Amino acid sequence: MPWTTLSRLLNRYPVRPPDSGMSRRKSLWQNLHLDPWLLVLLLALVGAGLLVLYSASGRHADMVAGQALRFVVAFAVMAVLAQFPPATFYRWAPLAYGLGVVMLIAVELVGDIGMGAQRWLEIPGVVRFQPSEMMKLATPLMVAAYLSRTGLPPRLPHLFVAAVLIGLPVVLIAMQPDLGTSLLVTSAALIVVLLAGLSWRLIGFFLLLAGAALPLLWINLQNYQRQRVLTFLNPESDPLGSGWNIIQSTTAIGSGGLKGKGWFEGTQSQLEFLPERHTDFIVAVLGEEFGLVGMTALLALYFVIVCRGLWLAAAVQDTFGRLVAGSVILTFFIYVFVNVGMVSGILPVVGVPLPLISYGGTSSVTLLAGFGILMSVHAHRRLLPR
Repeated sequence: MPWTTLSRLLNRYPVRPPDSGMSRRKSLWQNLHLDPWLLVLLLALVGAGLLVLYSASGRHADMVAGQALRFVVAFAVMAVLAQFPPATFYRWAPLAYGLGVVMLIAVELVGDIGMGAQRWLEIPGVVRFQPSEMMKLATPLMVAAYLSRTGLPPRLPHLFVAAVLIGLPVVLIAMQPDLGTSLLVTSAALIVVLLAGLSWRLIGFFLLLAGAALPLLWINLQNYQRQRVLTFLNPESDPLGSGWNIIQSTTAIGSGGLKGKGWFEGTQSQLEFLPERHTDFIVAVLGEEFGLVGMTALLALYFVIVCRGLWLAAAVQDTFGRLVAGSVILTFFIYVFVNVGMVSGILPVVGVPLPLISYGGTSSVTLLAGFGILMSVHAHRRLLPR
């Protein structure tokens, strides 16, 4: 069974109680249910993000201050969620999922329109948010809760139900239209299914099925989404139109060289040739100003965070917690891979922000909420006897 290799890795190293009969005094971090190493790594990533954002925003201090405040809220959410035992997430997963679907339907009916898309709900004078961000957590939680009840590996009827649970929010998000978020929700939920232990035969069958469905998917794409795919294949076909973003992005990264042009010295970004430089294309600003050295340092930091997350997930013994922990950290990796890939020209542009670096509030809260759940399932893990 494939993916059982990774699944076994997440369940390979049992956590054993101390040999002594005397109980050890818990540390501050254990009492807070937080992992200090992962917390420090995330804080370092956030600090780097604010540094790059200050340059990408044209030294807009108010924007950076606003983003810093959002991070404070996001870390508070992470700390609060870490206090709840996994059983709480298990019980509340159906409610969170159902509420998310209802809000997605509300977006279709009364949602706010911005930048040509209808993706937001607004409570006047209170908050404006994207319900689709909530589904990045609610959908994998719901699928994990369902599959953990059915027994692993899942059988075909269970996979059909899981496909319905995934497909409903994904279709509603794609209708907004928001291809990037719909792909991320799909990925997060599919990781849960894969970690549940599918056979190679089933994976091969589903890949063939997905390949056969590609023409249907192409027909149903919006015109601008099709153009993004065509531009990915040949950016030079429309250098002043649809190819502008990727051409300017790769130019910025390439012009940074080994050590970069220096903070605030990037021409593509500071002269506003680079579009969306504080959101989706912020990594191009980093590449231009800090060069290969800066890019390598950032990717190394992401790599260490992913490794630490997998290490924490490996200690989780219960099925639900293991599936959720694996989904959280591997989805985080997909975020990084897709954003860096699209900005460097090896993937189509799909509007995926760089985790904890790109400007944005809802996505930051969602990401750190996921890490809060990861810390929760690790802190409340079951201890196996010798």
